[in-house]
Amino acid sequence: MTDSTDPLFREVQGPSPAEMFKTRAMVHKGLLFGLSVVGLLVLVALFAPLLAPHDPHAQSLMNRMVQPVFMGGTWDHPLGTDHLGRGYLSRLVYGARVSLMIGAVAALISGIIGTAMGVAAGYFGGWVDTVVTFLINVRLAMPVVLVALAVVAILGGSLTVVICVLGLLLWDRFAVVMRASTLQVSRRDYVAAAQVIGASTPRILLAEIMPNIFNNLIVVITLEMAHAILLEAALSFLGLGVQPPTPSRGLMVSEGKNMMLFEPWLVLLPGAVLFVLVLAINLMGDGLRDVTAPEGRN
Repeated sequence: MTDSTDPLFREVQGPSPAEMFKTRAMVHKGLLFGLSVVGLLVLVALFAPLLAPHDPHAQSLMNRMVQPVFMGGTWDHPLGTDHLGRGYLSRLVYGARVSLMIGAVAALISGIIGTAMGVAAGYFGGWVDTVVTFLINVRLAMPVVLVALAVVAILGGSLTVVICVLGLLLWDRFAVVMRASTLQVSRRDYVAAAQVIGASTPRILLAEIMPNIFNNLIVVITLEMAHAILLEAALSFLGLGVQPPTPSRGLMVSEGKNMMLFEPWLVLLPGAVLFVLVLAINLMGDGLRDVTAPEGRN
């Protein structure tokens, strides 16, 4: 019997999937940048109470509109203060919690809904595929922003409402991609072999199909996470998303727009942080797609 630890055996067999993933990941610049930025922001969100120099909700009219350090301000408020004297750095730090929570939970909700519908349509076909396709077409005919605005205006803006509305509106891309991926994978020989030996439908779906469409799922999750963050910022900017005093990127831009010509940093700082976060999430998703794809795109 050949020892699997023998170097000659390993050379013949080739690198393991974990080794291939590590090798591809270490040379993928987009993935490294995205993971670094997202990982840093996750740490900032987790340790916000330790990193924020001030209470993000504490108001001080004596310190209102203090400029950031790079514009002649003091280190007591490195990124300045807003019109109510709240520390901008502290609000940006705590705002990372809001953005990441909304993006992750909304993508999770929509991912569960869309993936279940897409996999069912692609595997079972027939009337199941017809019904799912009809629901996808109905959803695509509904403009996300207008529907979200209408629902939030009726139910009232809050963190919970925004998460639920976005989670229930962003499942269509999951359904479309998972349906197409499942249609391709379900015709493979290993799926037919599992059916021949009498494997149950849940086992085929979980053990044969899902692992082989997972890289596509990763891409859609990251895209929809970034999409949800942008939609939340848009809703908050219009006053129908996260409500004050909760620190939100869109809300901070909205509060600073009246002073944009005189104090542009009030808009540029939260806008830049939002831009970097969305860019990093998209690069991370694209990089994970590349390094987990069988052909190993670069």
